[in-house]
Amino acid sequence: MIAQNVTFWILAAAMVLAAIGVVRSQNVVHAALYLVVVLAGSAAQFILLAAEFVAWVQVLIYIGAVIILFLFGIMLTRAPMRSDTDLDNDQRWPAAVVSLFLLGVLSTLLIQAFGDKEIDISGGHGAELLAQGRAGSLAESIFAAYVVPFELVSMLLLAALVGAVVIARRD
Repeated sequence: MIAQNVTFWILAAAMVLAAIGVVRSQNVVHAALYLVVVLAGSAAQFILLAAEFVAWVQVLIYIGAVIILFLFGIMLTRAPMRSDTDLDNDQRWPAAVVSLFLLGVLSTLLIQAFGDKEIDISGGHGAELLAQGRAGSLAESIFAAYVVPFELVSMLLLAALVGAVVIARRD
């Protein structure tokens, strides 16, 4: 259990640093690569939770497809890699105050809602989930109840790729 906690915190720290890299990077390609690190970290978190199916979906769909789509869009539109002008403004301190306030509100809500409750998967309903496997119930949920949003997201990604090709096309 200690090794899982240490692994969790190492992954969480790497994800936070990469997320800061996403928003701080002025190079669009570097920001996309930082996003790969964040998404790979979340896949590793799913592996720690013993949700291997969701981890591989994270790798295949988000890292394998969405990031490639981002990179194709960047390359096809010939977007400038660096900004020519300074996009910074004087709103850093108000944004930091609002962020800390939001962190306090969310932390208070989560602590009041859950407190020191622990999730018991050794008996009861948790053991049944482990016995039948998580992939079957997840696949039933995705492809039965949520098939329309699943298809809408795929159509949205296709439209974004077609739009990038149309924008990049020379007349």
